[in-house]
Amino acid sequence: MAGSAEREVSLKSGKAVLAALQRKGVDAHGIDVDRDISETLKRGNFDRAFIVLHGRGGEDGVIQGVLETLQIPYTGTGILGSALAMDKVRSKRLWSGMGLPTPEYLLIHGEEDLETAGVLGFPLIVKPVHEGSSIGISRVSDAASLQRAWVMARQYDREVLAERWITGAEYSVTILDDQALPVIRLETSHELYDYAAKYESDDTGYFIPSGLSKTAESGMQELALRAFRALGATGWGRVDIMVDEQEQPWLD
Repeated sequence: MAGSAEREVSLKSGKAVLAALQRKGVDAHGIDVDRDISETLKRGNFDRAFIVLHGRGGEDGVIQGVLETLQIPYTGTGILGSALAMDKVRSKRLWSGMGLPTPEYLLIHGEEDLETAGVLGFPLIVKPVHEGSSIGISRVSDAASLQRAWVMARQYDREVLAERWITGAEYSVTILDDQALPVIRLETSHELYDYAAKYESDDTGYFIPSGLSKTAESGMQELALRAFRALGATGWGRVDIMVDEQEQPWLD
């Protein structure tokens, strides 16, 4: 998607998926999405779309809406589920309302909210509400770094949240066709699992088996499924979970 903060990783992912489809004999064609995408899709007379777009425009219901309008079947979650899943605050509100565990947070609309956000206690993690791939996130340990993190995050989004930092292990659960796959444990030498750790670092570790007990693993899979279904997500997706020092899981 032209203009997306995640354009480069989208291009890499798209090339990999296109090559895999073509190796399988699928008559597949790559499209670099721009403002003329509707006309491009109309001219192409495509049977279906395999969406490989990270971030805004690709995961938030926008391209899904275009494809719905053109009546072209597509992979993954529909408009509403995509929009909810890309919105950190609305996701957390929905999960909290269902009694699912997610860390406490506050929205930062302006400098006047920074002192209020600090009431959550330090350290905190500061995030743009509508970005993916951990773009614009920071771990902050005091009021001065909170202000700097907010300034950086709002370069990407008008809505920024400050969330209680969870100290512990990080896991990821892939959902495929309404089934939770084996839990993946993530390890990184970075302070947090940020964009560089995900896409640029050579020492980030992904461990299967996860090292969890059978009971803990099945419990985490069930939590991931509940969170995924709550958002109206379908097809495939990923749910990230932090486990604190008291072994309490938190939807991230």
